[in-house]
Amino acid sequence: MKMIRAIIRPEKENTVVDALDKAGFSSMTKMHIFGRGRQKGIQVGPIVYDELPKVQLMLVVNDKDAEDVVSIIENTARTGNIGDGKIFISEVLEAYTVRTGEKGL
Repeated sequence: MKMIRAIIRPEKENTVVDALDKAGFSSMTKMHIFGRGRQKGIQVGPIVYDELPKVQLMLVVNDKDAEDVVSIIENTARTGNIGDGKIFISEVLEAYTVRTGEKGL
């Protein structure tokens, strides 16, 4: 299993979530967060905004589905501008359903 964490622009949240849902990846966690990238925020006139609003999506998928999920996120979240986001993928060793104690996805 893979955990995919995608940090995207807030205005792309619905587009990305709808595309993932349409492709059958509807189980996810969404968090509204603040962050900054390599550019350390943006400057508008004399004001520096060093923490920008972002949305983090977190999904756990089967190994074979990870590339498809990443592709969907990249294609629907991309604007071509600085600050489009990042995607992180990590291994998930085990997962359990709290209600049933069932192991796995």
